[in-house]
Amino acid sequence: MSEDRIRLEFAVSGNNFASAGSASEEVKSTLKKLGIPSKDIRRVAIAMYEGEINMVIHAGGGVATADIYLDRIEIVLADKGKGIPDVELAMTPGWSTAPENIRALGFGAGMGLPNMKKYTDKFEIESEVGVGTTVRMTIYFN
Repeated sequence: MSEDRIRLEFAVSGNNFASAGSASEEVKSTLKKLGIPSKDIRRVAIAMYEGEINMVIHAGGGVATADIYLDRIEIVLADKGKGIPDVELAMTPGWSTAPENIRALGFGAGMGLPNMKKYTDKFEIESEVGVGTTVRMTIYFN
């Protein structure tokens, strides 16, 4: 890396399951090219994919930004969706507000936010009803 960081930014389309995961796939590809350990790439891919899917299902899309440094990646997922009324409840494994048609597609099992937290070293979520949600995640490379 010749710079202080590499920044990747993606528009995530709402309700577009065909393109869901394309941002996390591009980040994963970039990390492989940089020689980041595969166990760290896996953690990044899981956390970022879960966030993308949440934006697709619940928020009508948003913006995903990944800042890659020599020792870590910092990911910000921001949307202007309906917001999360009870973040603590939303962090409960298995709790989901996904509608039945989304569950029929195999999504909405209520593990998105818990997995995002599980696979990151730092996890912060800010949400305001009617305004949107921002998730910040950091994963350190070992």
